[in-house]
Amino acid sequence: MSTTIRSTPIGPLTLTASDEGITRVAFGAAPADTARSTEAGQWLEQASRELDEYFAGTRTAFTVPVDLRGVGAGQRAALDLLGAVGHGETTTYGRLAAQLARRGGPGSESWSSDVGPRRVGSAMARNPVPVLVPCHRVVGSNGDLTGYAGGLEIKRRLLELESPQAMLGSA
Repeated sequence: MSTTIRSTPIGPLTLTASDEGITRVAFGAAPADTARSTEAGQWLEQASRELDEYFAGTRTAFTVPVDLRGVGAGQRAALDLLGAVGHGETTTYGRLAAQLARRGGPGSESWSSDVGPRRVGSAMARNPVPVLVPCHRVVGSNGDLTGYAGGLEIKRRLLELESPQAMLGSA
C-alpha cells in the first residue's frame, strides 16, 4: 500500500492505494508512505489529479479505480448504487434501501425491513473511499443533512460545490 496527502478546499485528504486502485480516502493528514509501487503510484497520481479537477469544478465523475477488497457484499451493494446518483443530485437512505430490496442479491431480504435505511446509513458511514464514491449525496428522508465521516460541514461544502443553487436556504 502507498499513501499520499492532498491539500483540498475541505482540508487534507490522505489517499491510500494498492496496485489495483484507491483503497482509502481519509479526512485529515496521516503519515504518508513514500515507498510506492509503480501501479499504486499511478492510482495516487490519477486520484490527485481528478480531485483537483473536482474541487476546481471541472470534473463531475471520478474514473480512478477503487479497490474495495474487504468490503462486505451488503455494503458493496449499497455503495454501488451511488454511481446512479449524479453530480449535484441527492438521494435518501430510504430510497437506497428500497432499491436494494427490489434488486435482490446478498442479504437483500434484510434491506426491506425497518432497519433498511439504518443499514444503508451504516454502509455509508464505513465507505472507505468517500468523495470518490459519493456518499455525501445521501441525505435524510426530509432532506436534512445527516451523518458524514468528515462531519456535516464538509458534507454541506461538498454538496454546495456540486450544486450551489440546491443548497440555498438549507441549514
